[in-house]
Parts: sequence; structure tokens; C-alpha cells
Amino acid sequence: MFNKIILALLLIASSLFSAEIHWEKDYDTGIKRATAENKPVYFIISKSTCPPCIRLKKTTFKDKDVVDMLNKNFVAIIAYTDKNDYIPRHIPVQYTPSSWFLKPDGEPRYEPLVGGIDAKSFLQALNIVKDDFEKEVKNTK
Repeated sequence: MFNKIILALLLIASSLFSAEIHWEKDYDTGIKRATAENKPVYFIISKSTCPPCIRLKKTTFKDKDVVDMLNKNFVAIIAYTDKNDYIPRHIPVQYTPSSWFLKPDGEPRYEPLVGGIDAKSFLQALNIVKDDFEKEVKNTK
């Protein structure tokens, strides 16, 4: 019984300290959610064997501030080129990783960030997109 209690406490503690991005793995589902919640979309095109993609996943996407910002203010969608995930035709795939910031309807808002990016720089980009989106929403009311 004692071992079960310890195991349960360890599982709870590990879930508290290992926050993860809530990825929508399906583009259409993510766009529907973004439209319903009126949130911008962070859409990344990745590849399982791409070294910068792996580094991004292991570093930037593990940063607590990045995770919190994405989960609170964006709908995050990931698509893998080597898994034949759906990527809309209006979003060109030239390199991986390619990070796109989209309007809730799926239209690109900016040119993509291409390649790996450190957490600090990525957080700055997220803040710019978030603030810009909030200003646009405020101006349309």
C-alpha cells in the first residue's frame, strides 16, 4: 500500500513539473477550435528525423514560459512531413521546422520562422503575435 501511495505522489509531481504543449495533431480540428475560441494559431511543420526539429522539441518546447504562452493564448497544431499529415496548399513547405502564425481561419498572418529557435527568442515572437492579435480583435469591436 505504501508503495502505491509513493508511486501516485511521484506521478502527480512529475505531471506538475513536466508541462507540455497541448498540440492539435489534426489541422482541421485545430482551425475549428481556433475559430470557436477566437485565438491565433501556431502551426509548425516538422519532421521526425530533422535535427533542428528534434532540438526544438527537446529545448524550446519544454520551456515552461513557452508552454504556458502557447497553451493559454494560441491553438498549437503540429504536422509532420514524414507522417503524411495534412498541410494546406496555401502553406508552402520548403524547410523543416517551419513555424507559421495563422489567423483563426487558417490564413497566414506572417512569414514563417524557419529553423530552430531558442526559447527566449521564440517567446518574444509569441508575445508580438499575441499583442498584435489582441489589438486587431479590439479594433474590430
